[in-house]
Amino acid sequence: MNILNFPDPWLEPLGKAFCEELLSEIETKILKLSIKNSKIFPPNSSIFRALEVVDFASVKVLILGQDPYHGLGQANGLSFSVNKEIKIPGSLKNIFLELKNDLNIPISENGDLTFWANQKILLLNSVLTVEESKPNSHKKLGWDKLTNRIISKLSERGNMIFVLWGNSAQTKINLIDKNYNDILVAPHPSPLSAYRGFFGCKHFSRINKILVKNGSREIDWNLK
Repeated sequence: MNILNFPDPWLEPLGKAFCEELLSEIETKILKLSIKNSKIFPPNSSIFRALEVVDFASVKVLILGQDPYHGLGQANGLSFSVNKEIKIPGSLKNIFLELKNDLNIPISENGDLTFWANQKILLLNSVLTVEESKPNSHKKLGWDKLTNRIISKLSERGNMIFVLWGNSAQTKINLIDKNYNDILVAPHPSPLSAYRGFFGCKHFSRINKILVKNGSREIDWNLK
């Protein structure tokens, strides 16, 4: 990781001194793990990708994940997303199934969600790195301090749609001002929990209705 990779448009809203101090601490911890030959995902160049694709002023929707996929080649810096050549994970399959049921959009064979991110959706994980085959292994590195601040500052900015799937994401609800933002909550799309209410939540059509109500353009969910 290189803290110099952190996207400039986010520094001012989050606080430059805050970012530099925190990211320096996290970088030191990750370097120690790297020396022990731990394989860490996503690649350094993709750790801040969600923040590179959409800047603070432009975000319309935040879909919050827990931490990156921990399999080789899976994580690409966007929550729930994998690169085109990678087999689609179970949670993303279920997201595509709900999208089909909600808006009759064909189930994609491409798991790269960059097209969504390009429409001002912040696909953010609460924790931005992970060790191979060890889910949640970087939970205590300090990433949550950064992502909690992102959520809080976007809430203060207002006119946001926060999408919280699963218990982990829903612990962030107290960071969000409900008077100036919309919050959509459902169980996680994981194969272990999707049947508990993720299927049928209709979040994709609900997001578009809120955007139209707020005078914004709908999201085109059909991956190209």
